[in-house]
Amino acid sequence: MHSTVVKELTGASQCFKPIRGLVDGLNRYLKGWMTYFSKGYPRRAFRKIGGYVRERLIRHLRRRSQRPFRPAEGTSWYQHLVRLGLVSM
Repeated sequence: MHSTVVKELTGASQCFKPIRGLVDGLNRYLKGWMTYFSKGYPRRAFRKIGGYVRERLIRHLRRRSQRPFRPAEGTSWYQHLVRLGLVSM
């Protein structure tokens, strides 16, 4: 389902990709899911998928180098991911 594709997009084998390219790929995938779930009552599905994607992306950012990545002081992870251009669901 969606978790395996997100795992592939944010896995350890993607550490060579620039962050903007990685986020663009995730956005393309997430927009497809948003279109799929747009009928009916998508709030619960969007919340689950969005939370999972944020968790995986944060884990990916921390894994990229020997020193774990942290957002600037006074900035939350959510704000940092929005600045990177991640689509919020």
